[in-house]
Order: sequence, then structure tokens, then C-alpha cells
Amino acid sequence: MLKDMFDRDFSLSFEVFPPKKDDEFENCYKVLDSLSTLNPDFISVTYGAGGSNSKKTVDIANYIQNTLGMDAMAHMTCVGSEANDILEVTKALEEVGVNHVLALRGDKPRDMSDEQFERRIFPHATDLIHFLNENTSLSISASCYPEKHPEAISMDSDIAFMKMKQDMGAEMFISQLFFDNADYYRFIERTDRAGITVPVVAGIMPITSVKQIGSTVTLAGSSVPKKLADICAKYSEDPEAMRQAGIEYAINQINDLRKCGMGHIHIYCMNKPKMTAEICEAIK
Repeated sequence: MLKDMFDRDFSLSFEVFPPKKDDEFENCYKVLDSLSTLNPDFISVTYGAGGSNSKKTVDIANYIQNTLGMDAMAHMTCVGSEANDILEVTKALEEVGVNHVLALRGDKPRDMSDEQFERRIFPHATDLIHFLNENTSLSISASCYPEKHPEAISMDSDIAFMKMKQDMGAEMFISQLFFDNADYYRFIERTDRAGITVPVVAGIMPITSVKQIGSTVTLAGSSVPKKLADICAKYSEDPEAMRQAGIEYAINQINDLRKCGMGHIHIYCMNKPKMTAEICEAIK
């Protein structure tokens, strides 16, 4: 059970994404085989906007849970879904023994009109969490945002939504990626004051190429501290040095979190087992 990992001072989990094409599944399975040798507490698998990757998510979660014999957590977004769509996916997950989901609103699909977006069945992740709690027996996790959600009007309002997620049935939180631990520590202080009592897991993404700053990080709404920006500038023309510096930066983040008593770590590993293994070796 995932909750058992919080009986320890340290836990480690990974996020992977499903293959875009059906003929890439074999390579994805090899990635998972490699990651499994690192003995994570669980592996989560992402979900396409509007349910585009729902079957792939179930297939990968099934492989993690039943072929590898590890706990799988399936991401579930609701932005483009009807209630029946959600129930169809939850049934498929339960049939293969996957009992943990990460409930998210998800980003607006490109083919979704503004009118459709405004009239969506599940306006927020809180609505999905409530629906799952009322209609399934799944264990539900939720996301949280150390620098607030990009659409939130304030940190206070965002933490109020986080409290609603907890009240609706979220059993743990996984944080959005962040690069300044001071932001995370301030965030945890505020969530404590707001009555968040379920565990919070820190999300860490190693930056191994400069282009990540302009794509994934921008989409996540995370700020880039000067120290990391300087690293990117210094090694912009040296990909291998950038990779090593980015891994070292993530290792230092994790070690500092553990030193401060926040040792539950979720690595956004971008399906890179070698990089992930290097980090795991360094933080033993």
C-alpha cells in the first residue's frame, strides 16, 4: 500500500509517460524494466488531455502493477471527459488491479472550443475527486503547486483549493516541479497552517537540457532561480556538461529536502532510466 511508505523517513517514486505510437510500447517496457531495478515505492503514468492516452495509460499501469509487481498510480484528467468516460477508465484500471489514481483537471485540449471548455462537466480537479470518491473504491491522490497554479488568483486561494481536494477525499499530494527549495518550504508552512494533514510528496524534475526550460518548465509555470539559469547559460553549448550539471542540481535539491525532514520524493524522470539511476545512486 502506498500509504505505508509514509511510515519511513524516505520514499522515492517516478513518473513516466506512455508511448505516443503503438510501435513504441516495447521501448517503454524496457524503460520500466530498468526503472524497476531502482525499487521505487510506486511509478505513476501520465494521461493524455481529453482522454487521448487513456488506454495507453491503463496498459502501462497494468505492466507496472502485474508484470513488474510494483505499485502503479494512473493519472486521470477530466477536462474533456464525461462521467461515463471516467467510469470506463476506472473500471479498466480496477480490472487489472490498479487501485491508485492521481486526479487532475488537465490542460484544455487543442481541439476544444472556449465554449466547450466553459461548459465542461468537471470544472475542477475537486469535482473529479468528489466523483471518484462517490463512485469508485480507488485511492485518490492530487496535485499541489508550491508556486501556485498558473491560473490561481493567489497562493491563498490555491491552498484553499488544496484543502478542498483533501476534504473531497485526496489521500496524498504530489507537488508540481520546483527548483528553489525555499519556495517549497514556505509552501509547506502555509499548508500546515491551512489544515493540510495528508502527506505531501515533493516533485523534482532534473533539467538535463536547456530546451527543457523553454518547454516543460514554462508549461508547468515554475520559476527558474538565478543559480539554475546561470547553469543553463554556462553549458548552453555543451549538452553533456549541461546534463551532468542538471543531475547534480536535482541531487542537491533532494539531499537538502531530506536534511530538512521532507524525504518523500517524486522524480519526473522523463522516461530516462540512466539519469534516474545516477540520481538514485547519489542519494542512497
